[in-house]
Amino acid sequence: MIELGKIQPLVVQREKEFGVYLGEKKDDKNSVLLPKKQVPEGTKVGDSLEVFVYKDSQDRLIATTNRPKLQVGETAVLTVKDVAKIGAFLDMGLEKDLLLPFKEQNHKVRQGENCLIALYVDKSQRLAATMNVYSYMSAESPYKKDDKVQGTIYEINENLGAFVAVDNRYYGLIPKKELYGDFHLGDVIEARVVKVRDDGKLDLSPRQKAYMQMDEDAELVLKVIDEFDGVLPFNDKARPETIMREFKLSKNAFKRAVGKLLKENKVRITEKTIERI
Repeated sequence: MIELGKIQPLVVQREKEFGVYLGEKKDDKNSVLLPKKQVPEGTKVGDSLEVFVYKDSQDRLIATTNRPKLQVGETAVLTVKDVAKIGAFLDMGLEKDLLLPFKEQNHKVRQGENCLIALYVDKSQRLAATMNVYSYMSAESPYKKDDKVQGTIYEINENLGAFVAVDNRYYGLIPKKELYGDFHLGDVIEARVVKVRDDGKLDLSPRQKAYMQMDEDAELVLKVIDEFDGVLPFNDKARPETIMREFKLSKNAFKRAVGKLLKENKVRITEKTIERI
């Protein structure tokens, strides 16, 4: 069977002035056109060609020897070429752009934006894109605890945390307790594998281990104190919400950073402030 949205080997059945017809077998009744400009030089009846099958602007099956950026069931980051009334059109590496319907967007995309999407066949038997990629992720990643990984945030849940497509294909989650910082859908982040769950999914942290992160946090605290003209209007007993608002840090991380600065004699703590020395 000729598969829509897949790269597959097909046999040249017959030649025409405008191209060649391909099928699973030489005498198969089902066939798809490979336009003349796509036919490799010297191709003859009976040859096997590896092609990608999609639909043209008139909704007819057509083959191409060009390689798309993804196949049905796969995920990839594609660029938005245009936004129209029915959705956004993405560059998938072919002459025809890929439709990302509005109902399949998890936020309103803009021209030039890079989007993590999955390719699927819709109810009308057309290729389409979706930003709801969770079900397309794999739990069979090669990573282990403490490995550094890169991924794209594709969902943020207030109760659970941020869902990350590691390498744009593996399940990853930054749990809510690790979600310190300013994160948005579509952000490409670097993270550390905190845990590999029994089901293969990855728990992540955008932060290094505490003893390694402390230097960076201490520099951040100094920078913010300087923005307050050298006197922070609260000390290390401040509410976690206040610390999060000003530093995007947990209270524990903040206290560790302040402790380091105290030891280095760079700040002093009063009853109501932290001051730069």
